[in-house]
Amino acid sequence: MKIPNEAPIGVIDSGVGGLTVVKEMHQFLPDETIIYIGDDARCPYGPRSVEEVKEFTLEMADALADMGIKMLVVACNTATAVTLDMLRERYPFPVLGVIEPGARAAVHVSSTGSIAVLGTVGTIKSKAYEYAITSISANAEIIPLACPEFVPLVESGQYRQMDIRPIMKRSLEPIVHLEFDTAILGCTHYPLLQDQIQEQLPIGVNIVSSAYETVRDVENTLSEFGVANISGGRKEPIFFTTGNLDGFKSIAIDWLGIENPDVRHIVL
Repeated sequence: MKIPNEAPIGVIDSGVGGLTVVKEMHQFLPDETIIYIGDDARCPYGPRSVEEVKEFTLEMADALADMGIKMLVVACNTATAVTLDMLRERYPFPVLGVIEPGARAAVHVSSTGSIAVLGTVGTIKSKAYEYAITSISANAEIIPLACPEFVPLVESGQYRQMDIRPIMKRSLEPIVHLEFDTAILGCTHYPLLQDQIQEQLPIGVNIVSSAYETVRDVENTLSEFGVANISGGRKEPIFFTTGNLDGFKSIAIDWLGIENPDVRHIVL
């Protein structure tokens, strides 16, 4: 049975980070309805085992499939790195990740081919960005750096409430004296820290977030599969969280600018 074009697009993340992708989707795909699940109760995914990440991601994806989505966006770099192929085999609708778009954008922006990748422990360990970048540009030099303290800063809301510069400086110290002209924010939480990250990196370094490029892929895929909503009548996004409703809602209001977002609790 064909899924109707008016069906929603599902977005999943380990927590609130995927809202950076939702923000771009909301702006550039004004006719599409979004249902989002953030697994805040078990965030961060970066330090977890591959088996746990697969299990948790499948639970979110299955929940959205049961809601009748027409496309799934895995707005979590760690989950994209270890589950994308499995998810694509499992569902009849298109499944997109955030790593390939981010890698493509970085290669396009970099003039020297020297690219730093900032990510969770899981994403860096997977080398997913290294594979994606070198598949586009074989001579690229990748400088990977795990930044495990960044996600908790966003999930707790501390990035808005305290001076986090000492944490940023300590986390980025290993690469600030190296030569690179582009840095990928290899976690969808990191754009909420972009100004503080930029402040610590050498002057002139380009920062690439995969969110915008991912939405371009979503738009192209909607067209390719003939499932774009052309009848209008977009419904307001629905957000599900496994964690604290008030904390999620506060960040959604701050980041998306939606006055009263529809945030609900979900048990997976």
